[in-house]
Amino acid sequence: MSAIDPKAAQKIQPELMPGESIYWAGMPNPTVIFHSDDWTAIPFSLIWTGFFVFWEAQALGFWGKTSRPGGTDVFMALWGIPFLVVGNYMVWGRFLVDAWLKRRTYYAVTNRRVLVLQEGWKMKMKTSTTFLEAIPTIEREGTGRGTLWFGPKYPVVAAKGRKTRNLSRFSIGDVTVFADIGDVDTVYRLIMDLREKEGSKVF
Repeated sequence: MSAIDPKAAQKIQPELMPGESIYWAGMPNPTVIFHSDDWTAIPFSLIWTGFFVFWEAQALGFWGKTSRPGGTDVFMALWGIPFLVVGNYMVWGRFLVDAWLKRRTYYAVTNRRVLVLQEGWKMKMKTSTTFLEAIPTIEREGTGRGTLWFGPKYPVVAAKGRKTRNLSRFSIGDVTVFADIGDVDTVYRLIMDLREKEGSKVF
């Protein structure tokens, strides 16, 4: 039997259905973990932010030509601020948001389903019985840590009309995700055992 985090189990317990039992409960690893998405997200965000830093510097008259004698192009400076904010969020802000959400996200595997409960900006819960019909995808991220995807891993950016997902793995979306869990292989094996034991039952 895998270890059950008492805090996570306590949060999940009120959401259980009659006859449902917790086999594993846990929380994301609290440290900052870089994922495969960051190999493209970080360089892009640095280029984006750097461009708008230069944009603001020029608009404020630190160098280059401006359209006003006073040296400041107010409209261009104001127009660039939202893009600069987005860039800063992508470079470092999203890691702070993820760290905040990690302390408020709880995972559980029961005899019937997998659950994600999040007490973030508002209470959210995502459940899935997909693991009973399909094998979850495991993504290892260092010694023992990793992410389990209970459905397709959609791209962050895609062509028009195609499904995408949030860059943050802690944003509750269409697919249930156990992000940044410790001992991911143990949880994966537990789920595979449950598929064999419970997969033929009708709930």
